[in-house]
Amino acid sequence: MSDLILASTSRYRAELLGRLRLPFSSEAPHVDETALPGEAPVALATRLALAKARAVAGRRPGSWVIGSDQVAELDGNPLGKPGTVEAACAQLAAMSGRQVHFHTALCLANGAQALQASDLTTVRFRSLSGEEIRRYIAAEQPLDCAGSFKCEGLGISLFEAIDNHDPTALVGLPLIALSCLLRQAGYGLP
Repeated sequence: MSDLILASTSRYRAELLGRLRLPFSSEAPHVDETALPGEAPVALATRLALAKARAVAGRRPGSWVIGSDQVAELDGNPLGKPGTVEAACAQLAAMSGRQVHFHTALCLANGAQALQASDLTTVRFRSLSGEEIRRYIAAEQPLDCAGSFKCEGLGISLFEAIDNHDPTALVGLPLIALSCLLRQAGYGLP
């Protein structure tokens, strides 16, 4: 079977992919993640997942490469990774008591072949006080996470509900869809 490469340096995605018990390596895709003017969040996630997979596949002929990207959307606008405590506080305050959509796109590429899938997750945030937001950010430091939370940790306490088809999608790599794509590519799962 061809080498399997995760086009990401995200430890969250690597941990998720490890659940499938397939040998893989990780490689940074070095893709500009800037949104194009007027680009919708779902289109941005799809474009970036494909670009990440193709960037690494171009350097690794014969390998299957997994690219994934997630874009959070509030009122039609993308929310990026906050990067700072102040930006994380502002994001969580804006999402307090609201629904936020998370578009997670996936691409499995090998040469010219590219298999794609996506997941839409809707998160309903409960009303959050400023003190709750500050305590949460201090506890988990989710500065590298779209939406400023880690649903696999304490961030789950910020929600009223999650609606999706794949619980791993919100972490950043939809394993149900990925398993389907890997089977199409010839991998035996389980």
